[in-house]
Order: sequence, then C-alpha cells, then structure tokens
Amino acid sequence: MLHSPALRLSVVGLLLSGFLLACTAARRTASVGRAPSPSASEARLRQEIVQYALQLRGTSYRYAGKEPATGFDCSGFTSYILRQFDIAISPASSLQAREGKPVPLKHVQPGDIIVFGKSPRQIQHVALVVENRSEGIIVVHSTNTRGVVSENISTSAYWQPLILEARDVIGRR
Repeated sequence: MLHSPALRLSVVGLLLSGFLLACTAARRTASVGRAPSPSASEARLRQEIVQYALQLRGTSYRYAGKEPATGFDCSGFTSYILRQFDIAISPASSLQAREGKPVPLKHVQPGDIIVFGKSPRQIQHVALVVENRSEGIIVVHSTNTRGVVSENISTSAYWQPLILEARDVIGRR
C-alpha cells in the first residue's frame, strides 16, 4: 500500500509529529496548577512533623527560646521541630528565609516554612505549615503574645499582609 518511499516518509513524519504534539500537550496539562506530589515516605514524614509540632501548642513564648521546657521564639520553634526529624535548619528566622527552596504559596505542603516580614530584608517571623486548604493556609507557630498556636494566616488581618514567601526545607533532603 505504501510503496513509494516519499509516501512512507510523509506518513511516518505525520505520525511522529502527532505523537510529539500529544506528548507536549500532556506534559503542559500536567504541570499547570498542581505541585508535584511528594513520595509516600515524604508525605508521611511531613505529617509526622506536623503532628509533633501540634502537640507543643500551649508552650510559652521566650525570646531566643529553643526548647519546650523554657519556651520558644518563632525560629527556635521551627528549628527545634525539624531537628527532631534530623532536618537541620538555622535557629534564626533571617537565615531560615533563605534555606531550602522557594515554593509558591498555592503549593505549600505540611512542614514547609512560611516567612513573614515587611520586605525580604526585614524578616520578622516564620511558621510551620500544618495544612493548605481552600479556606487558607493553617500554620503552627510561636507568637510573642500567645506562645505556640495554630491558626489560618490567610484570613488573619495581622499575618496575611506580612506573608513574604514559603520555603520547602523537607523535600530538599
């Protein structure tokens, strides 16, 4: 049927270009609007980190605090939690703001760090993501007025305007 070499070449070319277009479209569709899912073991680790952090709600605030017995400041809290799972990050919020890799807010996952401040040069606070849901981003953090609490920062008149970015310090391992 396809006896002519030119005709065979044309048919093969059409098939190949159709295949390439289909692959390109599928790849483009898969990458729009969704973050890559963590592996099962990473997802489990993220949940364990969050569950551990939530157990420390009610711990008092202490400037430069890094232990539950004496209290936490914000970055002391996040570094303490992650250290319990062999994830080393700085105990300083300004340094935590540069660790790991940046994550778009719509793609944050449990265990990611949210960085707050008036500008990237003025980091004021960090928090640990508990959950990212349609109602907003829920975090657990140590505040200087309430100690360790969990709350929705997306609906907070205080916290929402100060959100600068999110950092993934777990998936970098």
